[in-house]
Amino acid sequence: QVQLVESGGGLVQPGGSLRLSCAASGSISSINTMGWYRQAPGKQRELVAAVTSGGTINYADSVKGRFTISRDNAKSTVYLQMNRLKPEDTAVYYCNADLIYYTGSYYRGPVDYWGQGTQVTVSS
Repeated sequence: QVQLVESGGGLVQPGGSLRLSCAASGSISSINTMGWYRQAPGKQRELVAAVTSGGTINYADSVKGRFTISRDNAKSTVYLQMNRLKPEDTAVYYCNADLIYYTGSYYRGPVDYWGQGTQVTVSS
């Protein structure tokens, strides 16, 4: 009933840029927070950046000044512009949305939804 579809990952050299997109679709009533998490091999999943429906933004210290999160509420889409990428940014990036959706009978939520993940590799 609800899907988060990510795009934009890939291989980039250190210092390069990538832009991730995540579009939410389905019988969505409202979306509260949308954000990006990442998980590197052997590490726990960590928050990269998040933006609330009111526009409050939170970044991990490791990406401040390099990454920019933005959101298009009309399109139920969140973006992550990643600049000055470093090898330590290499990870699978996951989109997350905290939302309320219609089951066909009733509204459910807020519920956490996750995208399938997109690989970002920073290497020369």
